[in-house]
Amino acid sequence: MVAACCTTAVSAAERIFDLDATKLGTTPAGWSSHVAGKGKPGDWVIMNDEVPTSLTAFSDKAPKLNNRAVLAQTSRNPEDEHFPILLFNDEKFGDFTFTTRFKITGGAAEQMAGIVFRARDEQNFYVVRASALGGNVKFYKFVEGERSVPIGPDVPIEKGHWYELSVAAEGTRIIVKLDGRDIMPALNDNSFESGRIGFFTKSDATAVFADPKIVYQPLEKLSTILVRDTLQTQSRLLDLRVYVPQAGGQDLHVVAAKKKEDIGLKADETEQKVYKENQTYFAKTRNSAIVTAPLHDRNGEVAGVIKFFLKPYAGQTESATIARILPTIRRIEMRVGAAKDLVE
Repeated sequence: MVAACCTTAVSAAERIFDLDATKLGTTPAGWSSHVAGKGKPGDWVIMNDEVPTSLTAFSDKAPKLNNRAVLAQTSRNPEDEHFPILLFNDEKFGDFTFTTRFKITGGAAEQMAGIVFRARDEQNFYVVRASALGGNVKFYKFVEGERSVPIGPDVPIEKGHWYELSVAAEGTRIIVKLDGRDIMPALNDNSFESGRIGFFTKSDATAVFADPKIVYQPLEKLSTILVRDTLQTQSRLLDLRVYVPQAGGQDLHVVAAKKKEDIGLKADETEQKVYKENQTYFAKTRNSAIVTAPLHDRNGEVAGVIKFFLKPYAGQTESATIARILPTIRRIEMRVGAAKDLVE
């Protein structure tokens, strides 16, 4: 498998992908092969190759190349709209700098290699790629499978030569470097806030990649952000919990709450009924009024349950309390694309 080591600093973490930990001829664990456009997914395997050393040599006689593990895309499909992609599935990234070395090794119709980032899936992602045949480095995006107009300069790229490519994304700002130099003006695009990282080729191009690493700001779960933002804007809220079903089941558990110790609590009968019946429930105690409501995704499907604990007031009624909290629920639901967004 690909071993990944993480070190956490005050504001960032680093993940280094150890390709030597994967058996030769196999695809690294934690990664999956996809294709944008036509044809079948590519063949992504670990192999050995000569890679330039990244350390300064003590002597001119010291070896400048090391034979070690690299990630290779070896399939050859000459179709024009054929884009093999390998995505890292274990984590999503928002703000980061992703760096890898690459070498284009072959191709007749195309000779291309690059980085995919903030990918939602194989139909929605950003990409920066270098072309030896085209002699350029280009940025573009796929949105619902539709490719945007490429942006980027003409740059000599040689087949069989190693280059370092990096992408830094912070908010909507994207900076691309080739061999440590800015290769194009800073870009600005708000299509994708976060997503997966990966590798990219086109058509019958073959390429190898080495030394991939990412320095990143760890993402918070959407459910955690929703709880924090809602508590900050709603002064009458005493507590707030978000419940979602466990993977592959119907049992709900708390995934975000005002009190950290509540995370992981199993739902009681009321929360389960709200989820199954898609109905809002009201309860009142001496210290709080409680509204337990279904939480819907963008398609109107029940994605989870949200439970509000509000300060009581004289003459408080069920209908008035629910009517007061409904606009807050609607604002929250506008930020939920799908149930998985709450926990990933």
